[in-house]
Amino acid sequence: MNTIRPATLFSLKEGALVSNDILRMEGITKIYGNGILANDNVDFNLREGEIHALMGENGAGKSTLMNILFGMQQPTSGKIILNGNEVKLRSSAEALSLGIGMVHQHFMLVPSLSVTENLILGSAPRKGVLLDLPKAKKIVRELSEKYQFNLDPDIAVKDLSVGMKQQLEILKALYRGAKILILDEPTAVLTPQETEKLFGQLKLLRDNGHVLVFISHKIREVIEICDRVTIMRSGKTMGTYDVHGDPAQGTKDITEDEISRLMVGRDAVLDIDKKPANPGDVVLRVDKAFYVDKDGKAKVRDISFSVRKGEILGIAGVEGNGQTELISMLTGLTPLDSGDVTVQGQSIKGKDTRYIRENMMAYIPQDRLTYGVCAELDILHNTIPFLMHSKTYTKYGMLKMDRLRKLADQVAEDFLVKCDSSDQLVSMLSGGNMQKVVVGRELSSKTRLTPPLVVADQPSRGIDIGATKFIHRKLLEMRDNGTAILLVSADLNEVMELSDSVIVVYDGQIVGYFPDAKKLTEKELGQYMLGIKQQEPEQIREVCHGN
Repeated sequence: MNTIRPATLFSLKEGALVSNDILRMEGITKIYGNGILANDNVDFNLREGEIHALMGENGAGKSTLMNILFGMQQPTSGKIILNGNEVKLRSSAEALSLGIGMVHQHFMLVPSLSVTENLILGSAPRKGVLLDLPKAKKIVRELSEKYQFNLDPDIAVKDLSVGMKQQLEILKALYRGAKILILDEPTAVLTPQETEKLFGQLKLLRDNGHVLVFISHKIREVIEICDRVTIMRSGKTMGTYDVHGDPAQGTKDITEDEISRLMVGRDAVLDIDKKPANPGDVVLRVDKAFYVDKDGKAKVRDISFSVRKGEILGIAGVEGNGQTELISMLTGLTPLDSGDVTVQGQSIKGKDTRYIRENMMAYIPQDRLTYGVCAELDILHNTIPFLMHSKTYTKYGMLKMDRLRKLADQVAEDFLVKCDSSDQLVSMLSGGNMQKVVVGRELSSKTRLTPPLVVADQPSRGIDIGATKFIHRKLLEMRDNGTAILLVSADLNEVMELSDSVIVVYDGQIVGYFPDAKKLTEKELGQYMLGIKQQEPEQIREVCHGN
């Protein structure tokens, strides 16, 4: 492998013209008020006409670096040079004015507004003092046609698929003049078919002169789509590498193992090594669950399935097809409109969330900031909720803080949370370490009685390879010790490799059940997720509910 070298005229990927750097970040250092060093003298450069991957574990500093580039944070020291001139990016609006845009992992759209209204929000074309709506719709059509997006200017955003919402976010940035486009985990919620389409659109953007920064933890995607990759670890750059080498210059392809080693300091195994499942009695039974939202739309429609002791049942599906509502009902956050949910034969109906969480199931929520942690409290107070009524840790109604602090420190150590101590605020942790706090609280035998059921909803969303592998090992350890696990994930690799069996949901219904996940292919799973294929409902109910 070679580290960063002087710019060459062409990359090896067809259509990827490269010349001198158009942007350089030099000596970027970011130290937060509490003394945490997020970026340590980081150098990063972009060339014309390239797709440049930025990779690293959570806490490696890549998000901080891109937030600085997009003007959302200010560096402690260092400089940014754009087209040969040093620039100060004091806000995202200033970054956009200089042609730097960003598409965040969590979309920033107004669901009730149309595609056109979302596109022009804050930057609308006008005819005199009035909004020029026909011109705005024309802009949507022209941009969609140019970049092969298929967006109806009049459709409400709430009715778009996840892939189309992402397309709209990209168009928003292009409409505002972005030439450098930062994409934060763009494939995290896409099916294989949507990912393939996105890659075609990204190549088209590159060939039209845009420069793309592709933030991802999916090594195989980086090798497929990107021209160069910069790898970060512990706030520093580990080098910039050509994804595909040039024999004429004595460089070779960078391999998956080499990227993994540079990211985590060790060889990371991409495939999950697990023992065959040994399922026992049914632990979770969902029987004809039905839920209608406040707008009268059926989000969960007659869903029945079961999960047995000692197995992982995966739920796959494009986001927005009822998974969120289903998990909300299973965990007691939302009441069922009809049907029933039982854990070890005991119905959750009439049980409050505290009883359900303490006695029936552990829950790893998809939105860790909203449901998983209280970010403004320390690790200690995020670790001990299940112990606050325990006689072991209370006396005369008062918490035994010294004992609890010692326990929280041990949990943080057991679950590899990178922190100074359990007194550290959760808000100062990376996303991966926040997730480890949640997992530690829910799965550690030190913080609660071992639950019969674990509901893991997007457990690896937005976290790096190291944190993902650690969480996977913990879930498999629980499974092997007899716990029933329900896994919901938009990451197909996670579903296919971690699950023993898989169900697919589409439009609020189960459209496919696969008792042996090893026999599934990504292509087949994607077809069911998109509603292209569907099994007979009677067949699904018979085999899936009986499991």
